[in-house]
Amino acid sequence: MLENRYQPGAIEARIYAQWEESGAFRAGPPERTKAGAPTYCVVIPPPNVTGSLHMGHALNNTLQDVLCRFERMRGKDVLWQPGTDHAGIATQLVVTRQLSDRQINYKDLGREKFLETVWEWKAKSGGTIVNQLKRLGCSCDWSR
Repeated sequence: MLENRYQPGAIEARIYAQWEESGAFRAGPPERTKAGAPTYCVVIPPPNVTGSLHMGHALNNTLQDVLCRFERMRGKDVLWQPGTDHAGIATQLVVTRQLSDRQINYKDLGREKFLETVWEWKAKSGGTIVNQLKRLGCSCDWSR
């Protein structure tokens, strides 16, 4: 019997895991490359590792996903290359503000200690954006 309400948490994670396990999003599957299929590639303009995605990220990545899925349906070998934080400028700003909230000037820490603090922040929050992209259903090649 069907449920009265759709419960995405119970369904979407399982389906997405099946897609990943089957290699549905991987570029270069043998059935396409042997046939000499044309290629199509999109590189995600990397979101910064500053916490969470916002509506602009959701819109941008949804449009890219539509294009990638469309090209897959046309038989192309599609690579949608994921990535995060291309320059670190926004991450540096977030960490600097957090330190400032604790009355710590990042310059007083010294370069090595500041970098250590940035890496700690990245380790703590870096997976959030990737997980949110997966929750959106983005068909990136996460193996890369």
